[in-house]
Amino acid sequence: MQTYYYLVASQRFLFEEEPFHEVLEERNRYYREQEKEIDFWLVKQPVFLEASELAAVKAKCPQSPVAVISTNPQFITWLKLRLEFVLTGEFQAPSASIPDPLASLASVS
Repeated sequence: MQTYYYLVASQRFLFEEEPFHEVLEERNRYYREQEKEIDFWLVKQPVFLEASELAAVKAKCPQSPVAVISTNPQFITWLKLRLEFVLTGEFQAPSASIPDPLASLASVS
């Protein structure tokens, strides 16, 4: 099992109120320069929030949540410092309650 670290916020906050696109571009550039493999993913309406052990987190989540999920806890801390109004935490997957850590409830259009 792998530990995944997450940051959750509303789509509106990340995509309209914050320069989130620029933050991700900066991080991608840094990873390329360091020849480091990407270890983070952006997931709209993440399924992991449906797990019973994360019910308290889900209750605090805004509508239309978006999660940045990573195997790197320092990256999530780095994001938290740039994006003030977010929730962070961690979970183990794959597990019975979270079989796919990157699964989404959002439909692909």
